[in-house]
Formats: sequence, structure tokens, C-alpha cells
Amino acid sequence: MSAWLRVSSCPSALLWEELEEELQNRVLSPEKFFLMARHLIPSDKTIKALKPGATDDDGAPVKRLNDGDGLFLMLWVKGGAHGWRFQYTLNGRRNILSLGTYPDTGLALARRRADEARALVAAGIDPSEKRKAEKAEHDRQREQRQREAAGLPPVGSFEAVAREWLADVHAHKVSPGHAERTRIRLEQHAFPWLGRLALADVTAPKLLECLRRVEKRGTVETAHRVKQACGQVFRYGIATGHCERDPSGDLRDALRPVVVAHHAALTEPKRVGELLRAVDSYPGQPTTRAALLLCALTFQRPGEVRGAEWAEFDLDAGTWLIPGHRMKRSVQGKATGPAHLVPLSRQAVAVLRELQPLTGGRVLVFPGLRSPKRPISDVTLGAALARLGFGNDEMTAHGFRAMARTMLAERLGVAEPVIEAQLAHAVPDALGRAYNRTEFAEQRRQMMQAWADYLDTLRRGAEVIPFRAA
Repeated sequence: MSAWLRVSSCPSALLWEELEEELQNRVLSPEKFFLMARHLIPSDKTIKALKPGATDDDGAPVKRLNDGDGLFLMLWVKGGAHGWRFQYTLNGRRNILSLGTYPDTGLALARRRADEARALVAAGIDPSEKRKAEKAEHDRQREQRQREAAGLPPVGSFEAVAREWLADVHAHKVSPGHAERTRIRLEQHAFPWLGRLALADVTAPKLLECLRRVEKRGTVETAHRVKQACGQVFRYGIATGHCERDPSGDLRDALRPVVVAHHAALTEPKRVGELLRAVDSYPGQPTTRAALLLCALTFQRPGEVRGAEWAEFDLDAGTWLIPGHRMKRSVQGKATGPAHLVPLSRQAVAVLRELQPLTGGRVLVFPGLRSPKRPISDVTLGAALARLGFGNDEMTAHGFRAMARTMLAERLGVAEPVIEAQLAHAVPDALGRAYNRTEFAEQRRQMMQAWADYLDTLRRGAEVIPFRAA
């Protein structure tokens, strides 16, 4: 009898003899023998009696001890420890499952674990994959407990996925201010009611109930913006495997429509003249007065005017070159888009030269009173207009753009493409945007001077001759 047989035993002596006979007659292979026989290791004493360097009758090192039916003990796999292994075949593939180390896992415990694994294989379940799934679930639950202890939302929840989208996608597509506003909307109007729910469990009725709370407060536009942000979160969740569909699409007509309220702006010539005379006599800070005049003369966005730096101006050439990163654009547009050229009229240059002795030694053209490193605020301009008798319902700092857009077309007859180019409005396609970098340069210069002259006539109350571009 060979050494691997002598170190093993079988519960039935008769079965042992039959198996040995079949083995000797080459009817049964050693591998099949061990798959059929069970409990071939007599006891734990057999294992304890093994010494490092033990050899069989042929002088070969003993590397494993078989217990039959797929269970065996790998010897000295971790220093002085032995490792239990269970070999099985499922779907034509042979696999090996670790069952622990000896002596921590004794013979009886190893056999119980092997029996459990055999039962899974018989049911068509891979014990290795089941163990991986159980470990993943255990890790998930542990992470969840840690997140709860730290006050973080559950993994895969609406809030968790939304914050991941905000950080990994949204923040890289829009301006920092836009991203911050989106975050605040979700934190205020969505997270308190949807945040802890699994993203896949957020249905259209649940989302609608959340949005109704915003709508009932009279902030219909905010409700629509929250819905839009939620839709982006769901689409990100679909891509990352957290949900299968976007329920926000089912709410297409479920919310009240938004009543668009444009920035208030004066477009009646007489009233515009009154506004200009009022600005000329503004009793407040000269920087505020100059900013209002520059808004009127250049009709650029208030933020672009307020954040203007002296380095952007060439007063001798009469140009203002606004860097791309200060324009109202996407993150990519801010990073790679061209600067916006604003031709300056003689009147605009005069306003800036008058301001130079006050702020010319600083970076900002319109520095704030509290900190010269920060520009005056949009609130400052709105308050100044209100102080002059032009309330927010009649005129805003942004309204200078609408005023110019309307009156240039209707009163001076300027072609719309020229006006749109000066307003820095995006054209429909990328080729158009590239072309418009230099298009209408001369026409815009003529238009800006004609506009300044027109404002002077309104300030005096004179008749106006329509502008005709060369």
C-alpha cells in the first residue's frame, strides 16, 4: 500500500478494500478515489504527528494530506501552519476554495465547511463567488456604519450620487458660481426628503412630492431648476449603475410653467435721458457713478464691468479686452475661449480717464470700499439706481444690456448680428463662434460711438438720426 493511502483511513474496511482493489487494477484513478472516499484522515493526531521535512516511501516531500471528496490539507503553507483547501468542479471549471488554517480550523470544522461547500456546488452555486458576495456585502455594511457615524449619506443614495456628480462632473462643466448654486438648491430642496433614499427607489411621485414643496412657496422657477438638477443626477446614476431610468422625465407637465421675467430695462427715450442725467448727478461714490456710466456706454454684463482691471484697457487705442475666464461661458469656454473685444467710444474713454487718478494705481478699476482687492458688488449698483429713483421693477444694472439691444435695433437701425456680437451672445454653432471672433469689428466700433453719441442726445433731449453702418 502506498504512503498516501497509509496516512489515510476509510470509515468502512470493506469499502477500503474494494476501492484499493479497483485502484490497483487501474479501474479507479487516485483523483477519483479521493473524490469518492471521505474522512481519510484518522484524526487531529495524524496532523499533529506530521513533522517538517516528512517524506513518503519514495523519499518525496509530503506536501498535502487528503481527506477525500475534494478536501485536503496543504502542509506548511504559512510557516508552521497548514491550509485547508476544498477542490470542486462546477460548470466544467475546477476551482479551489480556502477553508482556513490548521490548527485554528480543526479537522471537524474543516469537514463541516467542506460539507457546506459541497451542498452549494450540488445546488449549482459557486462557493467562491458566494464568499466574495458575502464579503462585499459585509464591507458595504461596515462602510455604511462608518458613513452613518460620520454623518455621511448611505452609499448609492440620492444624496451620495448627487454629491459625486457635483464634484466629478458638474463642477468641471460650469462656472464655480453656477456649481455652488446647484449644490445649494439640492441641499435645501432635495436632500432633506430624497437624500437618504437609494437612487433607484426615487420614483416620479416621490420626486414630484418634493418639487411641490418648492412650488407651493411660490418659487416655481426654483422648482424647475431643482427638477433639472435631479434629472442630471439620475442620468449620472444610470451611467454609474445606481439606477436604470430617470423619473424626472415623467414630470414634463407636472409643474406650473415658469413665467419669464426679464431684467427690468428702460427703452423709452425720454425716460432714458432722465436716467442718464440722474447718473451724472449721482451724489455717492465716484466709482459707483463711473461703473453705471460704463454699463450704459458699453452694455456689457454688470459682473464684467465690476470686475474690470486696468490691464484690460488700452485707452489710447480705445479698446477693452475682457479675458475669456471673466466671460459668461462654460468652464471649457472660460479656459480656452477668446477674449471679448469691446471698442470704447470717446465718452467711455473719458469716463475711465477721469477715474484713473482715483483707482489707476490699483488692479481693479472699481474696487470696493471694504477691500480694494474685491470689486464693488452688484447690490451696490442696484442700490445706486434705487437711490436715483429707478427701482428694481423699472431698471437694473443688467437692464442696460436690454436697453441697448432694443434701442440700437429700433431707434438706430443697427443690424442684429452686429449687436449680438457686441453683447457676446453665443452663436448657434462652433464654426460660427470661431468666425465671430473678428467679425463686425469695424461695424461694432462705429456702433459703439454712435450709441454713445445717441445717449448724449437723449441726455440733452435732442432729435436722433438713425445709425447706418458703413
